Amino acid sequence: MAEQIAIIGAGPGGYAAALRASSLGAKVTLVEREGVGGTCLNWGCIPSKIMKTTADLLLKFNEAQKYGINVQGPVALDMVALMARKQALIQTQQQGILSLLKKGRVTVLMGRAKIKAMGLLTVTDDSGTRTEIAFDRLILATGTIPLNVPAFAFNGRTILSSNDLLSLKQIPPSIIIVGGGVIGCEFAFILAALGSAVTVVEAMDRLLPLDSVDTACSKLLLREMKKRKIKVILDRSVTTCEPHDRGVSVMVGASPFSNLKTGATVTPVKIEVSAMAVCIGRTPLSKDLGLEAIGLKTDGQGWIPVNDAMETTIKGVYAIGDITGPANIMLAHVATHEAMVAAENATGGTRTMSYNAVPNAIFTMPEIGTVGLSEEGCQKKGIDAQCFTVNFRAIGKAQVMGEIAGEAKIVLERPSGRVLGLHLIGPHATDLIAEGALAVKKGLTISDLAETIHAHPTLAEIVSELALKATGKALHG
Repeated sequence: MAEQIAIIGAGPGGYAAALRASSLGAKVTLVEREGVGGTCLNWGCIPSKIMKTTADLLLKFNEAQKYGINVQGPVALDMVALMARKQALIQTQQQGILSLLKKGRVTVLMGRAKIKAMGLLTVTDDSGTRTEIAFDRLILATGTIPLNVPAFAFNGRTILSSNDLLSLKQIPPSIIIVGGGVIGCEFAFILAALGSAVTVVEAMDRLLPLDSVDTACSKLLLREMKKRKIKVILDRSVTTCEPHDRGVSVMVGASPFSNLKTGATVTPVKIEVSAMAVCIGRTPLSKDLGLEAIGLKTDGQGWIPVNDAMETTIKGVYAIGDITGPANIMLAHVATHEAMVAAENATGGTRTMSYNAVPNAIFTMPEIGTVGLSEEGCQKKGIDAQCFTVNFRAIGKAQVMGEIAGEAKIVLERPSGRVLGLHLIGPHATDLIAEGALAVKKGLTISDLAETIHAHPTLAEIVSELALKATGKALHG
């Protein structure tokens, strides 16, 4: 008899696990309480990139004359049309996923799942109808929602979550974004391009204060924000906020992570804005799943711990995607790979998950793509490494596109020349990082990259220029 596998959550991890498990002969039931595609499709990756595409196009229109195009009449944002396009594209992709699941012989149930006992869960739909599902193996892929800080509780009008930003009816004239991480920085550029006066407040001493992002990328991003008139306040925190009829009064004071000398004081600054967006984290959707019925405990914050086989502390129960927490890298493409591991193990396999070559794609303006160790990461680990950099302005295609801001940095092990990391900030960096991911994954050397022919004129030549420079054969870089 085929294994019966139940999966809770139909995001990038959940539906990928369903398709893989079914292809391996399992009888799969996939439960989703809202919309297939999860956060990525409905409230994250896809809708934010739809907004970014419009923002990029608007910026191009505003400088069209530079490209030999004379635009007659004003160019203005149509927010209704933008939101309609967003919804239409989401629905198209949802239907595509449902078609894949149907073709893959996966049973999809819409409703709220709850574990009743080992081997049994119930699904309650919007009408209250309850269905019982038996399972031999269980995969949890319930994801996360924006962290709602009590001091800055979301109201959907003046204090906004990242979800709220994706459903705006109009662009706020001015906005403070709390958090200079990935989501905060992406929205800062989008909203500024669409006409908002943006201020970013980050408690750490740099933008994108992530181990995966080289500090050189953070510095260049700060410069680009200033060019676009985005105000950045580093090493400070929003201490209080007070919504009112005209917007919100925000107090910005000392950061709990401040590097100020002992005894120094910070004078709080009051800033009046139309809205405030809180982009400082996400919280797991692990409550009310009935985990206690099978003795599965979360950590203190609600994340579900797993081993490298994606199995929880309960045999036969797996967890994938954002629900496993930041220790396992919360990215959609990571969830998809975790899904393949969990699905194969749930059907008798012995795969393990590796996180040593995970590419990170940040859709700022310019984009950032990173993979592997940063220069600082090597220093922390005591690894003898050397780094080389090339500016995007050295690449002909970047000049043609009029997008010359950016830099590429490669991190090499000394003396072997093995590629430890690649860090790109520049046009289409999120597409270009794939070559770096392959190099890190396969342990390629800088000579391997230098001897690889890259097509001209393309942005991919940035990697070739890096490799030539690192091997003492620099041409343009």
